[in-house]
Amino acid sequence: MEAVQNLIIEYLGPFGPLMVVGLLGIFLILITLPVLLKKEEDPLDRLKANVRQEKKTTDKGEKLRAASNKDKLEKYSNFLEPQNAEEYSAVKLKLMQAGYRSKNSVRIYHFLQFALGIFGLLIGGVYAIWSSTISEVEPTNLALMILIPGGSGYMLPRYWVTRRQEVRKAAISDGFPDSLDMMLVCVEAGQSLDQSILRVARELKAGFPDLAEEYEIVCQEMKAGKDKTAVLKDMADRAGSTDISSFVTVLVQSQQFGTSIADALRVYASEMRDKRVMRAEEKANKLPTKMTLATMMLTVPPLMAILIGPSIYAIIKNLGGGAGG
Repeated sequence: MEAVQNLIIEYLGPFGPLMVVGLLGIFLILITLPVLLKKEEDPLDRLKANVRQEKKTTDKGEKLRAASNKDKLEKYSNFLEPQNAEEYSAVKLKLMQAGYRSKNSVRIYHFLQFALGIFGLLIGGVYAIWSSTISEVEPTNLALMILIPGGSGYMLPRYWVTRRQEVRKAAISDGFPDSLDMMLVCVEAGQSLDQSILRVARELKAGFPDLAEEYEIVCQEMKAGKDKTAVLKDMADRAGSTDISSFVTVLVQSQQFGTSIADALRVYASEMRDKRVMRAEEKANKLPTKMTLATMMLTVPPLMAILIGPSIYAIIKNLGGGAGG
């Protein structure tokens, strides 16, 4: 054992044994974790778990998670999914707003976080061992080499989903005023609201696929017999846009009070056009401020070199001539 320890210290430095023990621990955890998760469950415990799962419902009366025989991650659901209904609903809503509507999206999302985090730790451990063989590394830097890739791998799915959510919201907000104008034309032509939404979804599929997909889901849910008010509110939740939330409120109030949908659409479409113009003007007014830093970095240094460069060269030349004389 002393010979092995001396060999490890010779190749990996004074902290070599500690690094080997840590990597061995991670390897043992990766081996034993599937075994622990695959252990047979008592039938009575399974029955109790099914009863508790049926009682755990969301505010809409749906089950917390849906089981599927084809899903290989189903047996790890208790480990990969939040056990709190509110936390589970928040993650599911965020994924839906990002465009991921699969029943197992929450499970896959947490699995990717766990897998990429472990992969990042392994990459960091390999890099730390390689750095220790080249030169002596301080313990703090060694820990950072291992933890930073692991944390980056764990946060990568969250960053991707957040970014996808923002891009999708922006795409829906950009195409929403045009969809209102088309819907107003269809309603004034004599079509019902359901037919107008379906026609708008077909027309917008090429230019704004995200918004067209939301309209198609609304049409399919209405055909299935779901309440129109609930369908529109679900659309507002999936889109995550304040414009669509206000639009849904206008339609619901118009339906409840019996006012003309065409008049409501005409007024709201005009407001959305004005709002889009204001957003464009806001971006245009921000542009000079954003360009100031780039202009200074790209313009000032060459200008200073042109103006001051000859003077500096002449001064250096005179000093050199004076020293030579």
